[in-house]
Order: sequence, then C-alpha cells, then structure tokens
Amino acid sequence: MNDQRFNPQSVGLLAEGVPFPQGASAPDDPRSDDPGACLFTRWPDNPILTKEALPYPCSGIFNPAAVSLDGETILLARVEDMRGISHLALCRSQDGVTNWSVDPVPTFEPDPVKYPEEQWGFHNPRVSWIEERREFAVVYTTHSRWGPQVSLATTKDFKTFDRWGSILPPGHRDAALFPRRVGGRMAILHRPVIEGRDSSIWIAFSNDLGHWGDHRMLLESRQGPWWDGHHVGVCPPPMETPAGWLVLFYGAGQQAGRHPLRLGLALLDLDDPRRVIHRSQEWVFGPQAPYERDGHRMGIIFPCGWVHDESAGKIRLYYGAARTTVCLAEANFKELVDYARSCPPPK
Repeated sequence: MNDQRFNPQSVGLLAEGVPFPQGASAPDDPRSDDPGACLFTRWPDNPILTKEALPYPCSGIFNPAAVSLDGETILLARVEDMRGISHLALCRSQDGVTNWSVDPVPTFEPDPVKYPEEQWGFHNPRVSWIEERREFAVVYTTHSRWGPQVSLATTKDFKTFDRWGSILPPGHRDAALFPRRVGGRMAILHRPVIEGRDSSIWIAFSNDLGHWGDHRMLLESRQGPWWDGHHVGVCPPPMETPAGWLVLFYGAGQQAGRHPLRLGLALLDLDDPRRVIHRSQEWVFGPQAPYERDGHRMGIIFPCGWVHDESAGKIRLYYGAARTTVCLAEANFKELVDYARSCPPPK
C-alpha cells in the first residue's frame, strides 16, 4: 500500500484527456497469444446507441453508467448538446442490448443557478446501489470555470434525484463509489489532477457520503513507456468478488502525439481496499474497431458501467466510443477474475 497522503489544497487544474491528433488511428492489438487480450468480445452490432436514438438534437451519446433495475438494464448516459454542454439521459432495455427506450427529454440537467459547479454541465456518471440507504448513488464530474469537481446525487427510481452538490473540490474527476462500507466507512475512488504531473487513482473514506478524508494514492501511473504511464482513472464502480474488489481502470501512455485510452484490471483486498493485491501489466481492451477510432475523440474507449449477469456468468461492459456513441463488450465473469488473480502484485 502506498502511504502517500493527499492534500486537497494542493490540487491544480489540468485539461481533460488527450485525443488522437487528426489523421491518426489507434493500433490493432497484436497480442493474440496474451490471455488478457481475449477477455472482452465486442457486440457484433455495435454501436448499440447513437445520437439518432434521442428524440432531440445532440452531438453524441456516450460514457454511460449501467445498473439492473426491475428486470431491465438502465443506462444513465452522457449526452452532449449542440452547445457542447452535457446532461444525462436515461436509456432502458429488457435484454441490455436491443430495443432501447430513451427518455423524451433530458433526465438530469445542469442547474447552475443553485449549483454553480454545474455551469458547463456533467461528465461521465458512475452509479452504485447503496444497500444500507436502499437507493442508487450517482457520482459525476461537474465542470465550471473553477475546473472539474466530483458531485453526488441519489435516486430510487431515476425519475427524481436528490442533489448533494460537490463532494470533492476542484481538481477532481473520475470518481466511483464502493457499494458498501469497508471497515465501517464508505469508500470512493477518484482521480485528482495536479498541474504538471501524471495523474493516478486515489482512495478516500467517509462516514456519511458527503465528507471525505484519509486520501491515499492507490494505483499510480507507471510513467516511462508503459501503456498507462501518463495517467490512470477508474472506470465502473468496483465489483465485489470472492477474490477481492475487481477494478477496471483506464490508462493513457506518454507516447508523443498518440494517447489512446486502454483498459486494465486490478484486485483490491476485500477488507482493506487500500491494498492492491494484483494489477495487470498488459492492457485487456483497447481501441481497435472503426467506431472507436472515428468520432469526436479518436481512439477513446471509456466505460462507466458494467452489469453482472449472474445467470449467464457474464459481464456486460458499456462504454463510450470515440466520445460519440455507446457500445457493448462482454466477458466471462470467472475468466475476468481468474485473469486478475494471475496478475502480479504491484511493485
């Protein structure tokens, strides 16, 4: 465990992400002999949601959170309007793949009068079912002239939302809640962005979901030529398994002019999630298909939600492709966990 602690007052601001330059494309994954490269299978009819599915004009729908509710798969997707400001839209499907029904109006819109941190909209929600509260918690990145912050809203039905406002100060993004208390406290993964430095995944703890402390670095960017050498961030919320908390994270490298986002796996100790017990050295999923290479952000795959279909033994991973559409990939749950367990402990 890295005992370096985080001082929220030391955080600066850094621009979001790093797209492919025009004319570049993400490389094919050449590692056919690596078991990690075969874990996820793209849905053959990707993308499963495009802007044409919405009954109002927008420039794209992408980066959805995902949960199961009342026999349906629910996606809470980021939608960028024609101004460039994002809101969240609810999408429903009986099978989690086809026949999506999208709310006729934006489901969750910015309210910058009451919540000035929402001035420039929302980004990239993650949704966790909090059993002790019997409701869903939505954490999302808000943007304003003060920079990115992490905000929280709770809901029981995705029709009405109780806004909590900002829970992490400017300079934070990419947060995901654990679904239950660990060691008597709630836990959150997040990515503080410090000007001029590579960014990493941190963990923090709270008694009430609103006030967070005991910040510690958890998964550090590896620097150098590594695929996750520049920055890393959490994707969907951690998933509890008998082997530990399964974490899917994204990484970007430092290669000049090319920064595709790729995905890796890690396992955290069930009783002490500050302890990383396994971390993949290779990426397990990366931009490869044409719809992942061509769009508003070329070479970007960004999953914010996954659903465990226990009866089928599968994980459905919902991700934004090129910051333009929503896509689906599937994996065998046991194979994911076994692969994560086979990875070495972090050095």
